[in-house]
Amino acid sequence: MARTLSNMIPLGTIAPAFILFDTVFGRKTSLESLKGVNGTVILFICNHCPFVIHVNEELVKLANHYKTKGINFIAISSNDVENYPQDAPELMRKVAKEQQYPFPYLYDESQEAAKAYDAACTPDSYAFDANLKLVYRGQLDDSRPGNGVGVTGKDIRNALDCLLNDTENIRVQKPSIGCGIKWKE
Repeated sequence: MARTLSNMIPLGTIAPAFILFDTVFGRKTSLESLKGVNGTVILFICNHCPFVIHVNEELVKLANHYKTKGINFIAISSNDVENYPQDAPELMRKVAKEQQYPFPYLYDESQEAAKAYDAACTPDSYAFDANLKLVYRGQLDDSRPGNGVGVTGKDIRNALDCLLNDTENIRVQKPSIGCGIKWKE
């Protein structure tokens, strides 16, 4: 398993706008129409990455918990489907339904969204406040496939709780580690 670290873009960065294809509903949608009232979490994931498969259940729990608090989750796959056909949109839809994703699973065919967010790996997570200003980027928690640490989402949970409670997140933000995004040649 290749291990790629996420790029830690500056806190305060405004979320780049996008219009992407929603593989579940079969239509294009925008960040503006999907953002949450109190915050938005953007996840770069894919179908086949063992790091994503390892945290899928926790992603569903996180999204279900925080959507009741006005924080919406959005998942994006930017992988090159020509060389990685297991990440094709029709299979994204299938995975979203099997995993019961409570969030849209968007296809970034041009890879422009991944480039705009400086996304590097899957999973790569970004949390934004109500004004789409970056308040957290990095790992869900310290769990990785095979390291024996349970998946809790504690790092992102702490960041989202700080956001909701209007308190400063003083914890060190660690980069995510996962499979590198599969860039087109």
